[in-house]
Amino acid sequence: MNEEQKQVLLKVAKDSVTAAINKQPKPTVRSDDDEINAHVGCFVTLKNNEALRGCIGQFVSDRPLIELVNDMGISSSTGDSRFAGNSITPDELDELDIEISVLSELKRTDDPLSLRLGVDGIYIKHGYMSGCFLPQVATETGWSKEEFLSYCCGHKAGLADDAWKDPKTEVYLFTADIFGADFDAI
Repeated sequence: MNEEQKQVLLKVAKDSVTAAINKQPKPTVRSDDDEINAHVGCFVTLKNNEALRGCIGQFVSDRPLIELVNDMGISSSTGDSRFAGNSITPDELDELDIEISVLSELKRTDDPLSLRLGVDGIYIKHGYMSGCFLPQVATETGWSKEEFLSYCCGHKAGLADDAWKDPKTEVYLFTADIFGADFDAI
């Protein structure tokens, strides 16, 4: 995505987060840009002073990216269950950073250790249990490949830490175009 397209999506995310936190109607969004209307997955991440405040996304989309960013902005600001009872407040809005991760298609791998730290994200699924880490999590934590996979299994998917070694566990890799900005700079 070019800078103009990224700025459009960041503005959509900011407007949707602001509306949700202030209990206003969901903004209406549209674009004639094919890239912004692509049917691809995305995550919207919100942080305050580097502390996670919400992160919600979808791997696939049946609607244009601009609409998905709008919906994920709302969900990340009000629907992340990790922050139930500690929701983002209107006073906190100017302190937020928004990050959008536009995802590639998921590709299943039989060799989880083939992942490239800081480049590939992971989605791990076993039965009804699943979890994911965006590519930037590896960079932020400094984990090894084994730690990255194990933490996703144990802490995100609710599986045994070494479930990624089980042939019945599905491991998918994906990449992301990641961009963001301070809330008040958008």
